[in-house]
Amino acid sequence: MHLSDIPTPAVLVDAARLTRNLTRMQEAADARGLRLRPHAKTHKSPDIARMQIDGGAAGICCAKLGEAEVFADAGITDIRLPYPLHPVNADRVFALADRLTLSFIVDDEAVARGWSELAVRRSRRLDVLIKVDVGFHRCGIDPHAASAPAVVREIASLAGVRFRGLLSHAGHAYAAASNEDAETIASAEAALLRDLAAASGVPCDEISVGATPSVRYSARQPGVTEIRPGNYAYYDRTQVSLGAADWDDCALTVLARVVSRPARDRVILDSGSKTLTNDLARGFGPTPGYGTVLRDIAAAEPDPALLVERLSEEHATVRVLDGDTALATGALVRIVPNHSCVVSNLVDEIWLVDADKVVSRLPVAARGRIT
Repeated sequence: MHLSDIPTPAVLVDAARLTRNLTRMQEAADARGLRLRPHAKTHKSPDIARMQIDGGAAGICCAKLGEAEVFADAGITDIRLPYPLHPVNADRVFALADRLTLSFIVDDEAVARGWSELAVRRSRRLDVLIKVDVGFHRCGIDPHAASAPAVVREIASLAGVRFRGLLSHAGHAYAAASNEDAETIASAEAALLRDLAAASGVPCDEISVGATPSVRYSARQPGVTEIRPGNYAYYDRTQVSLGAADWDDCALTVLARVVSRPARDRVILDSGSKTLTNDLARGFGPTPGYGTVLRDIAAAEPDPALLVERLSEEHATVRVLDGDTALATGALVRIVPNHSCVVSNLVDEIWLVDADKVVSRLPVAARGRIT
């Protein structure tokens, strides 16, 4: 089956690039004696998770309980949720813990006490890590606060709780201005976790860090025991723009078809926001538009003459910057999206391909599991 036989728009994953990306990250972790625990929200596919675990990953991360339940049903036996779970989810959490090795984060003493009380009542112990805010300012305890070591000690001492260590996500690495800036963020992240662990006086078996843009530097940091990149499986335009990948590493692309040529400098594709997403790219320089159109359906190089300047739900409006293009109605193009993780959540299946040949189809089994 050829790419031209696939109904468009469609999400393609280059099998060779996917395998190479997974292998390279595992080798980087192994070389430094680190556990690799990929974040599965990038692909939402038990098939790809099994590839990662068979390759040496310690387990996976999931964004939500619903995702974890899908992967548990598929036989994945070690899942971490680097997401703050409230005890209102107790029945689902304990049900998962009955089936597999489950861990999750806390960043609130009252919530941690709530989990402790529930676990004691059920004669159970729950594996938890404390989320630390290392600069992204989303979730996590403030490591600079004078009370932070005491918070770690209190949570670690709770009955019904097995304290595993500290966990962070340097999401601000997506705003890095250079490779040097990304390295500084990774170094500071690890230092904050090491210092907090030392100040608490509590044994921290795990120092877990995540974020694909900075993971190449995080893996070198003293004290880190686990890395949790997710986007590395596919990469995308943002990762290329942040120096974390090359175009030839981008395994996921969107196959689209030209449906209209209303003007010499305008091309309309059938891949709108329901396929490409409205996420903007980030990088060391300007990243205009909603994805990068490749030169042809077999090439990795971008076409600098084409700018995906606007998305509506079903259409992508592409501006021809040099005034003309050979693309005619019916032509196929491949687009590297700004953010591949969101694209995975927009489709029911992906097409594994080898160059311009179709290898197989894989369901995106955890798509839409947002609770």
